[in-house]
Amino acid sequence: MKVSADPKPTNIQMVDLVRQYHGIEDEVREAFDRIIHSASFIGGNEVEQFQKALEEYLDVRCVIPCANGTDALQIALMALKLRGGDEVIVPAFTFIASVEVIALLGYTPVACDVDRDTFNMKADQLQSMITPRTKAIMPVHLFGQCCDMDAILDVANAHHLYIVEDNAQSIGAKYTMHNGETKSAGTMGNIGTLSFYPSKNLGAYGDGGALYTNDINLGAFIKSISNHGMTKRYYHDHIGVNSRLDALQAAVLNIKLRNLESYTAARRKAAEQYDRLLNDINDVHIPVRFSKSTHIFHQYTIRVPTDAREKLQEYLKLRGIPTMIYYPVPLQKQKAFEGMIKTPVSLDVTEELCETVLSLPMHSELDSVQVEYICDHIREFFKG
Repeated sequence: MKVSADPKPTNIQMVDLVRQYHGIEDEVREAFDRIIHSASFIGGNEVEQFQKALEEYLDVRCVIPCANGTDALQIALMALKLRGGDEVIVPAFTFIASVEVIALLGYTPVACDVDRDTFNMKADQLQSMITPRTKAIMPVHLFGQCCDMDAILDVANAHHLYIVEDNAQSIGAKYTMHNGETKSAGTMGNIGTLSFYPSKNLGAYGDGGALYTNDINLGAFIKSISNHGMTKRYYHDHIGVNSRLDALQAAVLNIKLRNLESYTAARRKAAEQYDRLLNDINDVHIPVRFSKSTHIFHQYTIRVPTDAREKLQEYLKLRGIPTMIYYPVPLQKQKAFEGMIKTPVSLDVTEELCETVLSLPMHSELDSVQVEYICDHIREFFKG
């Protein structure tokens, strides 16, 4: 295939939030004006509306908004009342926050490997990793699709373990259980967590996060922890934190939540075009869809030969095409966690992925001309 003779697409972004804003600008301005004139910046109607809308969207009983996705993970673990040294199993191939909160609370992170095709937790390793100190499993629904939750739930139920689902990257993904029931990502364990960092599929215009659960009592405890351990104003029953979603961010999220399905459809359309144009390039491995889960494409991540990745990245950069590497260093090799993470199983796949993955531009405003331009240049690179 020859590189398109059409003019080079301009301003290709990894995530184009400016173009997305143009579609909701009037609603956002009106909402911000309303909030500023009411001076109701913390809590209030906007946050309550978003909480209820998200509960309905996820089909879950309790949503507790908070300040960011990392806080959501920390609060979730605090709500489980684990003890120092208790073990939490977490994938080695994920963003640092998943392990950071485990270490911060004095628990022991235990790293498992991931599947080469889906990038998600290898459920078949879990059974061999259980010890008397294992108390929880933290599956991370990475890049936009669910882990093998049936298998993870089987292990957790057999050993009476908690499950905290890190769903920062996969809001909107659906999982089909072994009994045919469909569940939203993050609603199958004890607690699900979300990040609303601006680049997420459902992103605020600042930081934001949420926790959710179907356990009403657990939800009330989580809400208390997120607000200084209070159940009644100035009466503190628990050690908590200060982690609240502000009204301006809630207003943005309310607007974007109404558009989330159309945003997801646009991402899937771009992913399908990537698939068609890249599938026959021998040195490019396109993302594999897990049969039990839908994919909402937070990232479109390919795998390429190790010795080609840096050269391909530079080649694309010179042609106005940004790329990112999520993630270049396995968590067990990060300096911050030296000697802290237990590694009872082989992490060979994680180490391989850290050397071969490359994420291409993916967002709701990505158009077919841009995707074709990106793919044309990837093809040209591997043709040599």
